Amino acid sequence: MNLIQFALKNQSEILHLTLQHLYLVSISTAGAALVGIPLGILLTRKPFLKKPIIATANVIQTIPSLALFGFLIPVLGAYGIGEVPALIALFLYALLPVIQNTYTGITGIDPAIREAAVGMGMTPWQILMQVEFPLSLGFILAGVRIATIISIGTATIAAAIGAGGLGVYIFRGLRMNDDLLILSGAIPAALMALSADFLLGFLERSLSLGQSSRKGKAKTAYRLRLWVVGIASMILVLTLSFLWRHPGAVASGKHPIVIGSKDFTEQVILGELLAQAIETQTGLPVLRRFELGGDLCHRALLAHEIDGYVEYTGTAFTAILKHPPISDPKKVYEEVKSEYASRFRVAWLPPLGFNNTFAILIRGDMARRLHVKTITDIVPVAREWQVAFGQDFKSRKDGYPGFIKAYGLHFEKPPNEMDLSLTYRALANGQVDLIAGNSTDGLIAKLNLVQLADDRHYFPPYEAAPLFREDTLKEYPQIKGVIEGLAGKISNEMMRRMNLEVDEGHRSAKDVVKEFLSHVR
Repeated sequence: MNLIQFALKNQSEILHLTLQHLYLVSISTAGAALVGIPLGILLTRKPFLKKPIIATANVIQTIPSLALFGFLIPVLGAYGIGEVPALIALFLYALLPVIQNTYTGITGIDPAIREAAVGMGMTPWQILMQVEFPLSLGFILAGVRIATIISIGTATIAAAIGAGGLGVYIFRGLRMNDDLLILSGAIPAALMALSADFLLGFLERSLSLGQSSRKGKAKTAYRLRLWVVGIASMILVLTLSFLWRHPGAVASGKHPIVIGSKDFTEQVILGELLAQAIETQTGLPVLRRFELGGDLCHRALLAHEIDGYVEYTGTAFTAILKHPPISDPKKVYEEVKSEYASRFRVAWLPPLGFNNTFAILIRGDMARRLHVKTITDIVPVAREWQVAFGQDFKSRKDGYPGFIKAYGLHFEKPPNEMDLSLTYRALANGQVDLIAGNSTDGLIAKLNLVQLADDRHYFPPYEAAPLFREDTLKEYPQIKGVIEGLAGKISNEMMRRMNLEVDEGHRSAKDVVKEFLSHVR
């Protein structure tokens, strides 16, 4: 019942994400069919090419999807995020079944049939089009069906690089520890896969009927059904692609300002904050490219794919500029502001007012039972604890290596390295005893977690501040004044409250930001 209510309330967003997903799948699978079928036919004519081509397609299949997306980002440059790398990756994954089934279908035809065609004086092209291709069409379509199912599943991962689709809900649900959101993305994706399997299976059965029948009426009925289904499918794909690619024209005719965000709740809220402030106070059109994983926001900014986003001073100082961590907030801000201007032509605007540093978290019942309030307090008792950290914390200079050294911590069991959103769930369920989260995360209150005080002041400052390309501010100088008007307006408590309203209250970031802006003006 809750799932149905959620679907009815968010039907427009679910439809939009579904159309995105269908677009990615249909275009990539169609491309794989257009390339894979001719390649499969070529292998039947040039057997020496079979080993290298099939081996290459097999190797591509073994590459984890996130790794492939990550590889494509620098290769594609300005087109390294969004739908372009997603379409390329899905196309590459779909090639193997199409090539393999085409080759198997044609080579599996009885040689006597081929010899009879030669004896009748048919040319190689006529043999291919009138004998081999019709007889192997069922195999070929089976390959396309497998490729489609692979694409539907893999397309959910594409949300991590800003390509949209139903994976947005799945990632968001994992991040928010919300099974409802996970199901809202997983169920439509599963239904899409089942529908594709049924439709393409129907076409396979129709082909089998047409090939086995020798009666004119049955063959005519088969061809009619095939034409109807084929034309209906083409119309559906073209319509859905049009709806996704043209969700609405920008009425003003002005070049839109593109605002990005990283892939967690707070960042989506902050991205929406920038977008709404610009829209309402300047009248400029704004496009949103939210939930970009890893350092994609930074890359997209430098590649001119987005115009601005909110970054954290400590992240920029240590992870991007590669400086060792320091604890002086003013010095960190001035340093990143200066270096970004000289190296990247990017302007740091005044901080928004809150500091989202790393938060060392344990369960509330553990904190009360052990009477611990600071990180130093747990040093004598944490030796046998199982800990888990996100990939970011585990690998950064200001993360795990320096953290355990600064506090003299020693864990007998090696830390679990996993997705940050899943560490919250693991901690709440008692599967781990300590994690490193974010100090403004709404899940801290929702899951009854306790943040241990950084009593040795190890973690550097992570003040949130808007970043914009200098050329964007030069072209639209009114943006700078609008964004500077937000400086110092958000406290840690306010940010945690807004995160909680989205994570726990299931409110949209758009509504939460609209309410916030109505109070601060």
